[in-house]
Amino acid sequence: MARVVLTGGAGFLGSHMSDHLLARGDEVVCVDNLVTGRASNIAHLADHDGFTFVECDVSEGLDIDGPVDAVMHLACPASPIDFAKLPIEILKVGSYGTHHALDLAVEKGAVFHVNSTSEVYGDPLEHPQAETYWGNVNPIGPRSVYDEAKRFGEALTMAYHRAHDVDVRIVRTFNTYGPRMRPDDGRVVSNFIVQALEGENLTVYGDGSQTRSFCYVDDQITGQLALLDSDYVGPVNIGNEHEFTMLELAQVVLEATNASSELVFEPLPHDDPTQRRPDLTVARRELGWEPTIQLAEGVAKTAAHFAEELGL
Repeated sequence: MARVVLTGGAGFLGSHMSDHLLARGDEVVCVDNLVTGRASNIAHLADHDGFTFVECDVSEGLDIDGPVDAVMHLACPASPIDFAKLPIEILKVGSYGTHHALDLAVEKGAVFHVNSTSEVYGDPLEHPQAETYWGNVNPIGPRSVYDEAKRFGEALTMAYHRAHDVDVRIVRTFNTYGPRMRPDDGRVVSNFIVQALEGENLTVYGDGSQTRSFCYVDDQITGQLALLDSDYVGPVNIGNEHEFTMLELAQVVLEATNASSELVFEPLPHDDPTQRRPDLTVARRELGWEPTIQLAEGVAKTAAHFAEELGL
């Protein structure tokens, strides 16, 4: 049993992490400012003896009483619409927020786990992307607030490891999806599912040939916990290596929702990567982990959740 401070714990990914940590017997101190996290995501945990919620902006500081065994820093707006609406907040939580979370780990002698992202690879010139790839990132483009915040967070984490001997873990996530995503968060899976459920046409950006590798949230969490429990220091890709075009994803969504929506095409957003797929060699070798949930199964579960949330 461990006591885990979880920043961003009311968000999509953080709330699932809370569930999994509690299920295995850990105590969770959930920290969130509820800017993009939602109280409804953690409402079912309110009466759990091992769960504590602290409403706090980690960019302003992080002060937790009592012993702490692990600090998991998941806090950060992570959707395309957030890049435009909350650019300063994203940069602050990736810099100041990571700094404060690392300071807490130093103070408590705790393991530090930070959620980074495949966005550190930018629009990759190497495919698939291994952790050794340095990336192809536009440092001043509209996506840079997220890309560079995460790159800085990784750099700061490794600096604390070298300067303060902090035991660190860095996970690079790849297009995680599942229940509790915000219906209007602008990510392609939620966009397609909500549009299909509401009988609208599906908006495809570009010609739909760009690819992503989608990882269902339960696979994502088990991979991250395997990393947390390991002694591996250094970035690890956690994602699904099966690559789909946007047109293929649209077809999976239409089948899962029994929708007859048409596809409408819009210009590709600036700096939108044309392909993304993780090399999972390190995860398999160091963690003994690989994803198990296929896209059709995960999309069906996600669509059922959205249908219930939207009353459809």
